[in-house]
Amino acid sequence: MAVKSNRLFFVDAMRAWAILMMLQGHFIDGLLDPVFRDSSNTAYSLWLYFRGITAPVFFTVSGFIFTYLLIRVPESGIENPRVKKGIRRGLQLLAIGYLLRLNLGGLLKGQIYNAFYLVDVLHCIGLSILGLIGVYVLTAKKKKFVFPAALVVITLVLFLFERVYKDWSFAFMPDFLANYFTKSNGSVFTIIPWFGYTTIGAFISVLFTRFKNYRYLYPAAISIALATGYLLIYQSSAAFATLYDWTGFEFLKLILSNNYLFIRLGNVFVVFAVFMILRQLMTNKTVLKIGASTLSIYVIHFIILYGSFTGMGLYRFFNHSLSPEIVIPGALAFMVACTFLALQYNKYEAYLKSQVGLGISFAKSQFIELRELTFPMLKEMLIWARLLLRRVLRTVRVRS
Repeated sequence: MAVKSNRLFFVDAMRAWAILMMLQGHFIDGLLDPVFRDSSNTAYSLWLYFRGITAPVFFTVSGFIFTYLLIRVPESGIENPRVKKGIRRGLQLLAIGYLLRLNLGGLLKGQIYNAFYLVDVLHCIGLSILGLIGVYVLTAKKKKFVFPAALVVITLVLFLFERVYKDWSFAFMPDFLANYFTKSNGSVFTIIPWFGYTTIGAFISVLFTRFKNYRYLYPAAISIALATGYLLIYQSSAAFATLYDWTGFEFLKLILSNNYLFIRLGNVFVVFAVFMILRQLMTNKTVLKIGASTLSIYVIHFIILYGSFTGMGLYRFFNHSLSPEIVIPGALAFMVACTFLALQYNKYEAYLKSQVGLGISFAKSQFIELRELTFPMLKEMLIWARLLLRRVLRTVRVRS
């Protein structure tokens, strides 16, 4: 079956699912009383497992969407207009990530708290986009297989050696840079190994683009995704154990202590397969709007839950104190509220930006008028002060 549309609706639906999972995950994890965190409880362990899938799916889909748009255009390399847009987008996400960690109370005291320098999802996705652009530009003049091959190699290196570099302190770096590589200072995410999910998402998008007109694209993609997911989830640990027995490489033994990266990648492939199977049901306008509004949803949820700027979020008042009877319906209400506010913002985004633009233009025009009015006066005052200074100096010379 040929692809009838350039837009892959199932990917937008996956992104919508991931952001909603993130909302309820952050809400429940931040507010649920530790007394109820019982891993032996089936419901809690199931929730915990699916919560662990959310971030890998989100990073993978982000890499997929960005690369899919990047390589669709006929231009290549630095001439590709998507390169400049991607650089702006990456820098924007980094800026928003830091902005959300600002505390106005601290700024008024002339202080920037250490939490400002911690790295979170937006920082990593922004830097990942810049990283993908770097790989794309460096391989643009090479043969076609080099770009996807480089993406796979990056993922494998980051995942295979994660247990090796995980305990590095990166003490030779300033803390604000080290926070991108180590969680020892309190960062929630780090660019390594999470960039690996972005690069594998980019690799998958290259495959979709190359075979977009293939008659059996979806049957083949679903079968490959399910098979890859099964092998990574259930067979990867055994494979690493066998490789370690053959080679004796210590990093393979370290992977066996916690093979979460490859297992979670297997989960991602299964999620891809499920959404591809249900792709005919993924064209609901609201779902697609949610998928296109993830940044707005993330910003709003961060402000409400963690109290960006003011420190007056739900986390401050209900931190690890709620029972399941309260936190579960609360999480549902939180998801609805954040999504509704984000969709409303996006609905009036153009108007709001135009009003902000008008306000800036008005302030600029007022500044120019004020400057034009005050400049002659300041000039006269400067001439008068100069003459007065000369008279004073002349008087001093005469007296001396």
